[in-house]
Amino acid sequence: MALSLGEGGGGSRLRRQLESGGFAAGEYVKQLSQQSDGDRDLQEHRQRIQALSEETAQSLKRNVYQNYRQFIETAREISYLESEMYQLSHILTEQKGIMEAVTQALLLQADRDDPALGARRAAAAADPFLPLSAKDAAASEEGRQRTLTTLLEKVEGCRDLLPESPGKYLVYNGDLVEYDADHMAQIQRVHAFLMNDCLLVATALPNRRGAYRYDALYPLDGLAVVNVKDNPPMKDMFKLLMFPESRIFQAENAKIKKEWLEVLEETKRNRALSEKRRLEQEALPRPSPAPPESTNPFDEDEEEEEEEEPSAEEEVVDLSLEWIQELPEDLDVCIAQRDFEGAVDLLDKLNEYLGDKPVSQPVKELRAKVDERVRQLTDVLVFELSPDRSLRGGPRATRRAVSQLIRLGQSTKACELFLKNRAAAVQTAIRQLRIEGATLLYIHKLCHVFFTSLLETAREFETDFAGNNGCYSAFVVWARSSMRMFVDAFSKQVFDSKESLSTAAECVKVAKEHCKQLSEIGLDLTFIIHALLVKDIKGALQSYKDIIIEATKHRNSEEMWRKMNLMTPEALGKLREEMRSCGVGNFDQYTGDDCWVNLSYTVVAFTKQTMAFLEEALKLYFPELHMVLLESLVEIILVAVQHVDYSLRCEQDPEKKAFIRQNASFLYETVLPVVEKRFEEGVGKPAKQLQDLRNASRLMRVNPESTTSVV
Repeated sequence: MALSLGEGGGGSRLRRQLESGGFAAGEYVKQLSQQSDGDRDLQEHRQRIQALSEETAQSLKRNVYQNYRQFIETAREISYLESEMYQLSHILTEQKGIMEAVTQALLLQADRDDPALGARRAAAAADPFLPLSAKDAAASEEGRQRTLTTLLEKVEGCRDLLPESPGKYLVYNGDLVEYDADHMAQIQRVHAFLMNDCLLVATALPNRRGAYRYDALYPLDGLAVVNVKDNPPMKDMFKLLMFPESRIFQAENAKIKKEWLEVLEETKRNRALSEKRRLEQEALPRPSPAPPESTNPFDEDEEEEEEEEPSAEEEVVDLSLEWIQELPEDLDVCIAQRDFEGAVDLLDKLNEYLGDKPVSQPVKELRAKVDERVRQLTDVLVFELSPDRSLRGGPRATRRAVSQLIRLGQSTKACELFLKNRAAAVQTAIRQLRIEGATLLYIHKLCHVFFTSLLETAREFETDFAGNNGCYSAFVVWARSSMRMFVDAFSKQVFDSKESLSTAAECVKVAKEHCKQLSEIGLDLTFIIHALLVKDIKGALQSYKDIIIEATKHRNSEEMWRKMNLMTPEALGKLREEMRSCGVGNFDQYTGDDCWVNLSYTVVAFTKQTMAFLEEALKLYFPELHMVLLESLVEIILVAVQHVDYSLRCEQDPEKKAFIRQNASFLYETVLPVVEKRFEEGVGKPAKQLQDLRNASRLMRVNPESTTSVV
């Protein structure tokens, strides 16, 4: 038959036919209908096409998945390559800076050896930092001052912020476009003025050409310049880092961008060198003026005594070391690159160097600069630990910031921020839990998430704050507040939703078992969970007690005092097992011939319900609930024994009266001793109230002529 296609060759021919460029679906179906022998052939062909479609879909899925995996691997490799290129660029920049610093040091040394040569070189050298139009002419000091004065006249609002000083002059200036650092949207056009010690940013006035309004002023000591990689259409950009903010500017073209980067770096370097020279000059001992000759012969003896006593001010702190000169800038770079460990290492090195040195004016100035960086570093570390940051990674993700804050002497702040971060993480984890239909399943997940997080937090806290014993009290307070948050979620799901007592008991049991896991690290919070749950458990016990009492009263109102007929041996066997599980071992003496039980249905139902209540309540038991549980049991038992007592007084039929006495005997001699024994086993001590109930022949005495039961 023409339509009979095999699984191998026929399937391949069908695939090639469907994939051909000139395939026409209408012609194909028409031809297929003409060649078909019947409906069965069409159905088989349809199944083959359907199988081919599914096979094609699976193949497409595999290809998409394979391409997706290759794409992820490629993206990862690109990320690694980009990181390596950035590191390489950073290394080259450092090498360039080192070489230029060495060159400058050699030139300075040559100038010191031959002052005449240095003077000639200074006179012949052109200033490389003037604007492009003035690069070919060397500007004198007077010309630089005039340029600065012109700047002050052009920019509104900067005269008070930028006072004129003999050493301040303009290095470079030009138009830039500022972009938003987050969304890369254009903000405004600005004009930047680079001076030898600061950078002034001004915005153009709309109605006055060549006039500007002051926007910001940044000292070069706290300024870091970062090249921004071109990403069309965003190109020719560079970033200025001034903690805690950063700004992105776009130059007119790549050439001007390069000039800005070079001029900024060179000006910062010259600023550092001039600061170094100033500190060196201040560090040099200054000769004291010669005192006038005295004719007093006693002065000679005083001078000899003064020469024997060394002056405390003769010791000078050497701050001309290269690493000390570059320390503020190195700290800025470490903070910008998030190298917190490197920044703290530099601070420790400085503190160790200055530990036993006298506090001179240069040391105070250096300390002021370093303290500003320490505040910036502390702010960054505090932001790292803030709950606004990503909470993924668990407690270990905070170790880096916490350890550096502790090294900075901020143990209390580190402890507070660490615990706030973990509290937010625990709260987020609880909120993300899906509320399942089964309460017990949700409680299992809730306990696992909460107590695992608490255990991990405790272990991480012990690791981070091992040497800070004063912080452990804060952790205990935090653990208590976290437990309160857990109990709120627990109670809302278990007790507010009116779950059965058995479900509530299982949920509380699960919570207690998870809480015991904390004893592995010496933390026992069982008493806290008891104190927080006692109110809800009391309410659940009293609510279930009321349900049992109402059900018992309803059965008592319909009591006919008849023997139970279970109809089948299977039903009788099932009742025996239920009573045996309740602790009633002598139930066989109350069974009669065939499937009869010599007890009332009301008494049997009361026994099962009371023992079930006792078993579930013992799962919830802790000392604070002792009287609540005992009083609830007494109230439940009183309802049954009062009904039996009233029935004995009111019943006139001798046969029924004997049957009632048999039920009363079962209650007093079998049920009450079982309740008393089980209560003592679960609690650990006997209950006098239950003993009084069992020993009393009649629990309540009423007026013999009364026909109503007193409850």
